[in-house]
Amino acid sequence: MFKILTLNKISPKGLDHFNRDNYEVASEISNPDAIVLRSFKMHDMEFPKSLKAIARAGAGVNNIPLRKCSDQGIVVFNTPGANANAVKEIVIAGLLLAARDISGGINWVRGLKEKADEVPSLVEKNKSNFAGSEIKGKRLGVIGLGAIGAMVANDALSLGMKVIGYDPYISVDAAWELSSDVQKATGLETLLSTVDYVSIHVPLLDQTKNMFNAEKFAMMKDGIKIINFARGPLVNNDDLKDAIKSGKVSCYVTDFPEAELLDTKGIIAIPHLGASTIESEENCAVMAVEEVKEFLESGNIKNSVNFPNCYLPRTVGDQRMIIANRNIPNMISEITSLLAKNSINICDMLNKSRDDLAYNIIDIEGEVPIDVIKTLEQTKGIIRVRIIE
Repeated sequence: MFKILTLNKISPKGLDHFNRDNYEVASEISNPDAIVLRSFKMHDMEFPKSLKAIARAGAGVNNIPLRKCSDQGIVVFNTPGANANAVKEIVIAGLLLAARDISGGINWVRGLKEKADEVPSLVEKNKSNFAGSEIKGKRLGVIGLGAIGAMVANDALSLGMKVIGYDPYISVDAAWELSSDVQKATGLETLLSTVDYVSIHVPLLDQTKNMFNAEKFAMMKDGIKIINFARGPLVNNDDLKDAIKSGKVSCYVTDFPEAELLDTKGIIAIPHLGASTIESEENCAVMAVEEVKEFLESGNIKNSVNFPNCYLPRTVGDQRMIIANRNIPNMISEITSLLAKNSINICDMLNKSRDDLAYNIIDIEGEVPIDVIKTLEQTKGIIRVRIIE
């Protein structure tokens, strides 16, 4: 029986994927094998030795202490792409909000409540103050062509926009999802100098923080509109406010409100609604649960943020041994030599590494004696050993 601890309200549609004959799931449980959570901050938590996996039902893992998990051999999962459609749809809404002064018009109409019968005539007289432009035929630059960026690019094409994409690190899978009608930018400066709209879809890293600053704004066309549903700190707020004041940027739509942005005309701040849909929460929960199940039951890893992805079909062997270790020389030799010394036959094996960590799946004929497991656990460089029957 595996024990699963939930630290947030997780969609029942996801939790239903746990077979309750094999899994005990609760919001309060001792010595869990895995934790499923959303935004709960784990940095001050003490992890029990029983904990093998943490699954974040969402993409960001800033609330999880990754280094601490890696040092304890805890595999951390996220759910990339599960909320992509929800974010894509609100990005398209952001494009329309930037093109047409919808939010300004709505706010103005709310102030007419006391005008009673005058409202219709006032609306007709003042509606031109909120006129905008159509997005059809305009040029959209999509920066970052992962799951969300590719979907935004494809849908913008369907709306009649001319789309230019930029992503020097685009994956093969993402490239397959991208329409051939999306133009490829030869460089970021070329893209910024030619488009009417920019939609940002890059991760927040040390090298991307304040990526959009005075230097980048200077490359842009006057009156450009910027949509940011990726991360707030990708944009330098002081430089942005200067760019709006000068007219370089005519509108900035962000899903990450900050106090310094709220009093600036030309900024539309949305309260972090990107993935806030029932469907997105369900999709993330289902994916997180399936990742945990596959890992606990077979040792396979998919969508980990700290360990390498590994998949080995289980077709031979009596036991499966899982070993997490430091990615240092001679580790495989030490492991296999110890098994051979104890007359333990390896039927199949997979070794993968990621940065300073490595992960091994070893299918064994017969059973591994307890003393061999203890010897492996005490071997320098080995972080965790687990046996799956």
